[in-house]
Formats: sequence, structure tokens, C-alpha cells
Amino acid sequence: MNTLAAVAFGQFSATALTGAGLAVGLSMLAVDHYTWWKGSGGGPAVAGGGSSKDPKALIPTWSGIAYGVVMVACPAGALGIISGMLRWGGNTFGGFIMSTATGQTAGTVANASAPALTWEGALVVTAATISLWVLRKKFAAEVRRKFRRGVWVGCLLTIGTGVFAYLGTTVVPTVNEIGAQLIGSVVHGSLT
Repeated sequence: MNTLAAVAFGQFSATALTGAGLAVGLSMLAVDHYTWWKGSGGGPAVAGGGSSKDPKALIPTWSGIAYGVVMVACPAGALGIISGMLRWGGNTFGGFIMSTATGQTAGTVANASAPALTWEGALVVTAATISLWVLRKKFAAEVRRKFRRGVWVGCLLTIGTGVFAYLGTTVVPTVNEIGAQLIGSVVHGSLT
């Protein structure tokens, strides 16, 4: 981790995920999917007054989740620091709700763990970060909101064990492979 960033943001970041932070991530994921399922997913209206469940309406959320997973895989960079801050926020907010509602404190579920990002994968993440930053005003406000919520969910659900381990073991190796193929085909002229 960058020394200056560690000093500046160290007290507001966390690599550990508590049960309360996990509850926040799960609840945000559930609310987004429930809203989509009940018909406000942006699809065209169907006979009977509801709207269709258009899977394309979930793209901003799941893109944000994938980006959040990749952020956790960048522990030494700015994206890793931001993911730690988002985890800290989820842990803190969830901890407050949990202690207020149940009288219990949350235990640690897992430490931040995602597969290692290779330099080829880092190339893809860097290009995606720059592209998202430059194009941020081109996306509709609702798309930006869903993406940001997805990023927070991705940071909170990236744990190295259980069902949520599939998030990291699917997204990060895929990004690494895309970067390797990009370097192989564009730079070297072969698919390696």
C-alpha cells in the first residue's frame, strides 16, 4: 500500500469483512434484484400493467460488482485503498445497524482475498478505469447509481471462502486472461 495513502486513509479502510458488512452487501444485492424482479427494471410494459424483467437492466449492477471485485484484487494501489474504505464503510454502517437492532456485535467473516491480478490484468483494469472516468458523464444517472452500488456490493462480497469465492475466482482470472490475450494479439501478433 502506498505509504502516504496508508497514513491518510488507514484509519478509514479495512481489509477484514465483518458479518455486519456482509449483511450490508447482501441486503443491497437483494434490494437491487427485488426491485428489478418486481418490474422497475427498465423493461417495456407487458399486458397486465407490469413491466418485463429485462436482464439488461442488471448490467450496471453486475458490472459494478465485477469492478468492485477487481478493486479488492488491487491491494497496493488506489483502487485497493478505495475498496478498503468501502469495506470500512460497510462494516461501520452494518455494525451500527446490527448493534442497534440486535444488541450483538459482528465478528470477522474473512479478510480481503481475491486471486492475484497479473500485470496483463492490471492493464485491463487501468484501461477500464480510465474509460469509466472519461465516460462517466455519458451514462444516465440511474446507470451510474446502479454501478456505484454494484461496486460497493462487489467490495463487500469478495471473500475468499464459500459461495462468494466464486466472484473472485471468476472475475480476476478472466481479467488476467483478457489482458494476456490482448498483449499476445495486439503486441506480439499471436494468441498466447
